[in-house]
Amino acid sequence: MSAVKERIVITGAGTVCGAGLTVAEIWNALREGRSAVAPIRQWDATTWPARMAAELVAVDNRTLVEDRKLHKTISRTDLFGLYAARRAIEESGVLAVRSALNETAAAEYSDRSGVFAGSGGGAYGSNYDFFPLLTAAGGELRAFGRELAATVNPMWLLKHLPNNVLCHVGIRHGFKGTNACITNHCVSGMLAVAEAAAALHAAEADRAVAVGHDAPIEPETVLHYAQAGLLAGDAIHPFSADRAGTVLGEGAAAVLLERFEDAKQRGAAILGEFLGSGCCNEAMGVLELRPDGDGLARAIRLALEAAAISAGDVGMIVAHGNGTQVSDASEALAIREIFGHRPPPITAFKWAFGHLIAASGALDLVLALQALRAQEVPGIATLTAPDSAFAALPISRTSQRPRSDIALVLCRGFGSLNVATVVRANATSPS
Repeated sequence: MSAVKERIVITGAGTVCGAGLTVAEIWNALREGRSAVAPIRQWDATTWPARMAAELVAVDNRTLVEDRKLHKTISRTDLFGLYAARRAIEESGVLAVRSALNETAAAEYSDRSGVFAGSGGGAYGSNYDFFPLLTAAGGELRAFGRELAATVNPMWLLKHLPNNVLCHVGIRHGFKGTNACITNHCVSGMLAVAEAAAALHAAEADRAVAVGHDAPIEPETVLHYAQAGLLAGDAIHPFSADRAGTVLGEGAAAVLLERFEDAKQRGAAILGEFLGSGCCNEAMGVLELRPDGDGLARAIRLALEAAAISAGDVGMIVAHGNGTQVSDASEALAIREIFGHRPPPITAFKWAFGHLIAASGALDLVLALQALRAQEVPGIATLTAPDSAFAALPISRTSQRPRSDIALVLCRGFGSLNVATVVRANATSPS
């Protein structure tokens, strides 16, 4: 991505995960060292190879989306995405601006409002409706076919569309402008933010909401991740010597982006500024990562170039920190490659609410801005015995202070994907 020409700021944010329904609730959990990871409750997982996750089980669906009729045609991940997007849009105040316009101006305002959604896409839960009939048919496909229409919900297809959040955010809030649905594993939400910013830079929209959402806690997903050796038995221990894998979480995060001058003119509260991002692929394979961290290092360089800053300007780093052996080790090498012997304070957040897959990067970005505004880099509460290989890195169980008002947020995904994003909390600073 080229250097930015127009300043893009964030004026609204919405979040939901096992640690809370608001940015404040999740932030407090991070600061207080509280993790939402617990035994799985959505099904009996006592015989599963991995039995821990960070779920939202005590939240009524109507708290997330009030329209009960809509619940029949959308899935669990969609509820999270719609909730986070609504919170971000409402906090930004853009709906109040539109409501004060005349009919013609309001119509143009809607046409210039975009939606970008990052979703997990491949949830196995979409197949579970077929299981009872498959069992009853005894493997006889003719019998299965005869009863299919009478057994499976006729709204099945609509319920499992990967772009449901994209569509319903536009419908519910009248956002009729440019849009995109990104299904690119863990980097989906982070790429949605980057694409929304790119649309504003290209004058395709005047404002846009970007949301990442996912609900990967389901029997088949947990089983496959465990069989691939990716899941820990108890908790996520980023950068610890005894780290054994990640733990799945569920939820969503969203931000509302607009031009700085527009936000300033209407007196909006600015949460932060999007400075730039970088994305690259190591071309290694579905699960493989380069052990030297080359791909992530290249993504960081691209992000710094896009932000028109140097490594020394970065005040804190939010690492991907998923707790797997290879990812944490290669991530540490990438940071050392770019920042040398004086990297800024480093933290990671997944230990508190699990790995939200497509929503992970977007949630980390929102919390990075919160950390910058609070002038506090939360410690990693589950950091047990730090890996001696990372001894030179400023990673801690206790909180640290950022060196500046700029954060680098790192996100990685299957297919050896790497995304780095740079944000600033003090939007009054010159770019």
